[in-house]
Amino acid sequence: MLTKSSAVKEPRASEGAREASLRLGGLSDSMVVRRFLEGESRAFGELVDRYDKRLLNFVYRTIGDRERAQDLVQETFVRVYRHLHRFDQTKKFSTWIYTIAGNLAKNELRNRSRNPLVLFQTIKKNWEADHRPLEWEDTKLRPDDLFRKRHLREMVEKAVDELPEHHRIVFVLRELEGKTYEEIAEITGCNLGTVKSRLNRARNNFARIIAPLLD
Repeated sequence: MLTKSSAVKEPRASEGAREASLRLGGLSDSMVVRRFLEGESRAFGELVDRYDKRLLNFVYRTIGDRERAQDLVQETFVRVYRHLHRFDQTKKFSTWIYTIAGNLAKNELRNRSRNPLVLFQTIKKNWEADHRPLEWEDTKLRPDDLFRKRHLREMVEKAVDELPEHHRIVFVLRELEGKTYEEIAEITGCNLGTVKSRLNRARNNFARIIAPLLD
């Protein structure tokens, strides 16, 4: 039987959870990491909320299998949870978590035996313009522009499909995820010169592939 005190306690607990969530939401990644390491368990949920969709988009665009991408994102968070105490807090958390996800995605591609240059099949269908630096059309389209936008997106998918793995991952990180050269270097484990060289070749290949598709 519910007593008056127990009936009151539950809403208060819920209010406390909401307040904690709002408090964490206003903190930087590094501060949220610190809170988690200091014993505030809700802080890890805040990190998951911030990066779940972003990592899913990144991994899905890289390997082309949404279900498998979801598995790899889950594995990413498992590794983050286990090893967060080793994270160098002078570094950017976003770069560290993207590195983990990127390594898992690269391993997935390498483990597919029939085709070493496995290319992802589709870019996320419901792209939101403010989440990708690569802009093809005005974000406020008239109804008669929708077909053209859909067709262009399909052409982009086909062009990116044909990029080899080591070009595709830097292309996705830079052009679709908006990462800096320095962040890409950390995520891929390559030096800046290699990143810039691969990105330049990826852009050239992308332009060469997509040009006849748009004729």
